[in-house]
Amino acid sequence: MTDTTTQHHYWQGTFIGDEEAARRLATLPAAVEAALAAPLDTETVLAACDALSRALADPAHPVRDRLAPHLPAGGEADTEELLGELAAFLGRGALTRKLRRELGGTAPQRLNRPDAKETVYEAWAPVGLVAHIAPGNAATVAPLSLVEGLLAGNVNVLKTSGADTLLAQHLLAELAALDPTGALAERVIVLRFPSSREDWLRLMCAPADAVAVWGGEAAVEGVAAHVPAGCRLVEWGHKISFGYLTADAWADERALTGLAEDICLFEQQACSSPQVVYLDTEDTGELHAFADRLAAALAARPAPAEEELDPAEYAELTTTEHLARLEEHLGFTRVLAAPDGTWRVIADTRPALTASPLHRTVWVKPLPRKNLIATLRPMRRYLQTAGIAGSRTDIAELSALVLAAGATRVTPLGAMTAGYAGEPHDGVYALQRYSRRVAVQADARFAATACLDDLARPVAFPRPAGPLLDKAAVQDLNRGVDRGDAELYFRSGGSTGTPALSLFTYDDYDTQMHAAARGLLAAGYDPARDRTANLFYCGGMYGGFISFFSILERLGGVQMPMAAGPDHRATAEMIVAYEVDTLFGMPSYLWQLLHEEGERLRSYGGLRKIYYGGEHFTEEQRRTLTENFGIEVIHSITYGSTDLGPLGYQCTESGGGVHHLHADLHTMEILDADEDRPVAPGETGRLVFTTRARRGQHLDRYVIGDLGRALPGRCPCGSHAPRFELLGRLGEVMRVATYFLNYRRFVAVAEERLRYVGEIQAVLTGGAAREALTLRMERTHAPEPAEAREAFLAAYPEVRSAVTENLLDFTVELVDGAALERTPTSGKLRAVVDRRR
Repeated sequence: MTDTTTQHHYWQGTFIGDEEAARRLATLPAAVEAALAAPLDTETVLAACDALSRALADPAHPVRDRLAPHLPAGGEADTEELLGELAAFLGRGALTRKLRRELGGTAPQRLNRPDAKETVYEAWAPVGLVAHIAPGNAATVAPLSLVEGLLAGNVNVLKTSGADTLLAQHLLAELAALDPTGALAERVIVLRFPSSREDWLRLMCAPADAVAVWGGEAAVEGVAAHVPAGCRLVEWGHKISFGYLTADAWADERALTGLAEDICLFEQQACSSPQVVYLDTEDTGELHAFADRLAAALAARPAPAEEELDPAEYAELTTTEHLARLEEHLGFTRVLAAPDGTWRVIADTRPALTASPLHRTVWVKPLPRKNLIATLRPMRRYLQTAGIAGSRTDIAELSALVLAAGATRVTPLGAMTAGYAGEPHDGVYALQRYSRRVAVQADARFAATACLDDLARPVAFPRPAGPLLDKAAVQDLNRGVDRGDAELYFRSGGSTGTPALSLFTYDDYDTQMHAAARGLLAAGYDPARDRTANLFYCGGMYGGFISFFSILERLGGVQMPMAAGPDHRATAEMIVAYEVDTLFGMPSYLWQLLHEEGERLRSYGGLRKIYYGGEHFTEEQRRTLTENFGIEVIHSITYGSTDLGPLGYQCTESGGGVHHLHADLHTMEILDADEDRPVAPGETGRLVFTTRARRGQHLDRYVIGDLGRALPGRCPCGSHAPRFELLGRLGEVMRVATYFLNYRRFVAVAEERLRYVGEIQAVLTGGAAREALTLRMERTHAPEPAEAREAFLAAYPEVRSAVTENLLDFTVELVDGAALERTPTSGKLRAVVDRRR
């Protein structure tokens, strides 16, 4: 990274000098158009900001060393406070909370359907180019204002004061360097020049779609002269804040201490610092008594750090104090001041809002609440924070009054200058000011298109790196998750091992449920017409039933949350009574329900759709459902795991194990079965997922235990989302009698050779002489055991060889469907039961 004493400007990845900056400013419109040609994914911004946040929080990180020469003058404590403020703002948790509050989600730029029943798509789009005119007295404002522009997807040009250090330039250069895509650098321009250089200011503002200016009225007016017609002017101007105390709080030492802290913190330089203190009284005696107590509280505070006031500030201070002392003779005022001039309390009987000259100078005025709106409303453009002390009822009533008068914040005394993540600034959300709400109305051809962006471009994230994680490693990570990031606990079904807990924040859960809802739309679910019975298992902390309840809630779909249960007759009666036409559930349960209550449900004739999860229907089972029960749509409801949430979804053009990846949530790799290397295109391998946008958890390169292959080309549905085909689980490949046998192969043989539509379970046992494999089949659907055994031996050469070589006892056993072993919590069929030691 180049830096010389003459290169004060950072332009799209490069430090440049004045001459080059002037040349590039003349071509700024073309640079903006080129940068806007490719949309900016919010995840790109979040990942880079979070990486920079961690670097700033690490005392040993080289980023801090590189920024050190550009930090404002001050002691070590000031430096740590500044870096801590930057790190806190840039952390993923703070920024995702900001995005959710201000733009409704962590991917606000994607054109999704706000009402799933309509083919109308809405998104927050960038305004285009945002010009930021930063103040010269707040080191963090300039870079953080630009980061807000990036979060909204804009190209940004930032002007810092000619007297500022190069902190903003170098901090934003570090941010851009942490983005491997280069997209952030294309959207960042930082210039340092004085406001008197109006030719540069004009060139900077001329192509802007929004101009954000920080400062007083004079600064805003100076910039406004260069803002073109139709450009959005975002004013972050100087504001006035005040305290308000009721009679109950006048003598409260905690209220006085908090008020004194608010006055002294930042020496009233913050817009949220109180300049006036109002009392709910008209009594001059009470006014003066309170002024005495406040003066004592200020005198007890540590003296301010010595700083030399500029002549204008000093003149304003002395003039204000002298005028107030003169008015004492008229009975209007009373002045209390420190002997060393470090603080001043001016009691004034006139209630009109009066600006303070700051530096621990505060007005104390009477203002009965009945006159509050009439007194303050004329100054509504300048009001910001009201610090209120009183009873709970007083605070509620006074909050409504001061907000009606024009204030935008209400806090307790002692917290006026404090804020919270995602807080609106001066009554507005910054990200909305830097964005446009856009909409696309589409016709019925888009009924199964949940996100319009999927038809336009693929989502791309950097290739994952690091070690592979298995379920045990993820459980170890879960033990280190902060309590604040573990708001929702789901227990896995235990179908692949010992049940385990998965942890989520409610925000992450909400993001995932919205994604799964979009997947259901892609699979042909119609929330405006379908009437759904949610028949997933419930209880035992199993998440399927709860999740699909949440998904239907977000879709606004009609649902009957019945849950799977042993009384199939009662369930069938409810299906008929509520005119259900769509079933959600596990294939094994739905299969049992439909066959045990086949006569009733066929007579009803209203079932049209089945969305299943956790297992698969075979082609023969699908044919039976279509021919015997009139089912028109049979699709996977989602492909996912309890740890990672929804991973894939089926579209109307997908069948069997084919799914699209939820590419806005996850990155997928397909790796060799034994090595950490990608398989060749189209080959089968282990599915490995890296999940994005999870707070508190980084589930990178999770080996989920499934096998699959990538499908080439774009799906006929038009989506750019990658497609893959599930090909079973690693646990379904059995090492038996020196051979590797695949459970899925037995299922395929049964379907193709025997037209078998039931479930199959493989049971492995060990004997003294040889191993044994028993295939258990449902009695009501299977042929005679001998016929089935011969079909398997004829179609599966490896099994035939193992039997011929006297290495394997192979049998077929017919059982009732209820006798097949299932996991107790999820109800899933245990495909392979290995009883060998």
